[in-house]
Amino acid sequence: MDTALVDVVRQSDASGALLYVLSPEGNALWLTMLTGAPRETFAPWTRVALTDPIPVADAVRERRLVWISGQEAMARQYPRPALVLPYDFALAAAPLTSEGAVLGGLVLLWPGTRPPQLSPHEQDVIHAGCRRLGNQLQEAADRGDPLPPADQPRALPPRTGRSLSPAESREVSAFLDRLPEGACAVDLNGRITFITQAAADLVGADTADLLGALPWEVLPWMDVPQVEDRYRAALISRQSQVFTVVRPPDVWLTFELYPDSSGISVRIRRSEPAEGAQAAHPGAPAGPGRATVLYHLMHLAATLTEAAGVQDVVEQTADQLLPALGAQGMVVMTAEDGRLKILGHRGYSAELLDSFIDAPLSSDLPGVRVLTTGVPGFFANFAELQRVYPSTVHEDGMAAWAFLPLIASGRPVGSLLLAYNRPHIFAPSERAVLTSLAGLVGQALDRARLYDTERDLAHRLQSALLPHTLPDVPGLKVAARYLPAARGLGIGGDFYDLIRLDECTAAATIGDVQGHDVDAAALMGQVRTAVHAHATVAASPDHVLAATNRLLIDLDPGLFTSCVYAHLDLGRQRACVATAGHPPPLLRHTDGRTELLRVPPGLLLGIDPDVRYPTLEFRMPPGSVLALYTDGLVEAPGVDLDDATTALAGLLEDADPTDLDLMADMLIRHAPAPSDDIALLLISPQPSVSAPDRSPEG
Repeated sequence: MDTALVDVVRQSDASGALLYVLSPEGNALWLTMLTGAPRETFAPWTRVALTDPIPVADAVRERRLVWISGQEAMARQYPRPALVLPYDFALAAAPLTSEGAVLGGLVLLWPGTRPPQLSPHEQDVIHAGCRRLGNQLQEAADRGDPLPPADQPRALPPRTGRSLSPAESREVSAFLDRLPEGACAVDLNGRITFITQAAADLVGADTADLLGALPWEVLPWMDVPQVEDRYRAALISRQSQVFTVVRPPDVWLTFELYPDSSGISVRIRRSEPAEGAQAAHPGAPAGPGRATVLYHLMHLAATLTEAAGVQDVVEQTADQLLPALGAQGMVVMTAEDGRLKILGHRGYSAELLDSFIDAPLSSDLPGVRVLTTGVPGFFANFAELQRVYPSTVHEDGMAAWAFLPLIASGRPVGSLLLAYNRPHIFAPSERAVLTSLAGLVGQALDRARLYDTERDLAHRLQSALLPHTLPDVPGLKVAARYLPAARGLGIGGDFYDLIRLDECTAAATIGDVQGHDVDAAALMGQVRTAVHAHATVAASPDHVLAATNRLLIDLDPGLFTSCVYAHLDLGRQRACVATAGHPPPLLRHTDGRTELLRVPPGLLLGIDPDVRYPTLEFRMPPGSVLALYTDGLVEAPGVDLDDATTALAGLLEDADPTDLDLMADMLIRHAPAPSDDIALLLISPQPSVSAPDRSPEG
């Protein structure tokens, strides 16, 4: 297999390769072998889920050759890896197959200077190499060879040139030592394998300390992002790199890096301060350092994964991107009904943007063109912008602009405008980084729009299923509250209902369907409807719960439901209650004493079709208050449930029973932070209904 991998690299004239095998579960790829590429650089992709948005996962999952022609293509199609490897290189990823089965994936790397398309010969080499490697993987599996460890990919030795004789080696060393400048060699892992005395003198260290070491580890003044970044750029792009750093206190050194498949040759020379200190673009303001930019950008990538709705995405993008990039303005746009819609902005006034709202997508505007074509636009000054868009009026006070497509699932879902208050030249590497960032924002925006749509649908569904108003039952005062969870979609399966049965009887119910999504809300409506239907035929509490339980088992929703059902006989001043795995009700007596009604618990609805639900009958005279609630009102991490219920009973005792709305607000106010939905139903009989049984409360 080593030979097969080296052969496909050599025959395709690639600079490096990574070999992945399919995990035993078939849902991930393990990096098992690589050549011509530094292992540490590709450490983030040692294990790859088949659903990850990277080329090799797509190639294996879709059984096709994935071709990335260069830095810009990587930034547009795969923004996550492009953000970590913002270098100019080309890539091909293909599946390894044998007899129709996919066994792994192959990634080949080339310098970004190669032609933009694979030649027919290169494609033939890749397909043949993948078949050969796939067959060898199958043969290994047939022999029962174990897969290599998922976190220990093996690096094959690089291709090297002609070996030198001892005499030739001495002559080369003497030749290098006679040069006035320093020279050293660095391997693919960044470690120094050879260094001349002149080079050691220039960096101010002993040769023995330098050999085998990483430069930025033994020389603290080289521990800056620029040094490691240029080394990585040289290895990945296989193009020469130059950087200048200061050896304290004031020695300026320039390093020239010349890479090949075996490592990097480094030339070291003294330089003047002006050369090392001069800005990349004379006259341009100094922006944030690379370390600061990387911190902000990685933080943006992390926070966008937590962003819920569209406005969260807009706010997080503005908070992270503007300071990281030194930009002063931002606008996020999308299309809706064939017109431009502005989702959010920072650094611009609403009045200025009003003229662009609802602009047709046929308009010749930068934000519209980027949105419709998916091609970014960079303008270092207004003259460049006006050359492309002659009708543009300079009215925003900015001096440079980047219009970036927000790409998700291979299509533009919006556009992002970044504006600078001074002229700003966008170098190729910066354009790639900005395009990668826009890709991250586009993916987050697409998820957020789906989230907002689902949340709106769920809220409308839940609103339609919960009672808009409770019926007016003579002789009964009620108050109800519902508070959604602070997480998820802000909806759930909590429900309550009050049902008028006749002039002297009513029913009350409260329940909690497992989950916090549309399915939970839909099942909640079915449960509430079933309870309501069985209650109206004057069924007893145990029969209502039993019939509802059988319905849920027939529906087989895969979700369980807790429920309390109470039958209220206002004429007799009595109530009967049954519970299905629900927190027990509380009864506040007329003397203020609050009792936990210890109803014999029944099993949750939807588990056992033959379960029985015991009942408890009790007195409920005028002035008493029955409290039905869901567990969100009492449950909290680290809090004992019995203690929480006792505390709730204490709150009921202290409340004014004549004002149920005030009582309900007070109970909700003292509830823990809602990690779960909260539903509350308070019921108090009033003396308006004549009661034949006038015996004192027992």
